[in-house]
Amino acid sequence: MLGKFVLWFSAAMFSAYGLACLFSPGLPMGYAGLGAVSGDALPEIAAMYGGLQTGFGLFCLLGALQAAFYRPALVLLLLCIGGLALARCFWAFNAPGEVGAYTYAAMAYEYLTAILAAIALRR
Repeated sequence: MLGKFVLWFSAAMFSAYGLACLFSPGLPMGYAGLGAVSGDALPEIAAMYGGLQTGFGLFCLLGALQAAFYRPALVLLLLCIGGLALARCFWAFNAPGEVGAYTYAAMAYEYLTAILAAIALRR
């Protein structure tokens, strides 16, 4: 049950946020305080925050719906989202400036998701 919950929740969150960012790349740029200094900025943000997260969410949905993809989707959550959490944590405490609520909220979500995926994999 825990694994299915994590996969369904992740599918909803990543797909919804990914689609929002795909059609409005300014959304994550505003949250993270990023600026578009070249023509490559919007396509990059839309691809990474929009396309990648939408695809990630759809893979979580596949894992929730099909038994053959259940464990691979949980492993993907553990490794990718856990990797995001570790990298964000490292730079949150080593950044030259003060980080804000966005970083701490993202880190909490990422750690919680990775931990729940790990627990579900052990069951």
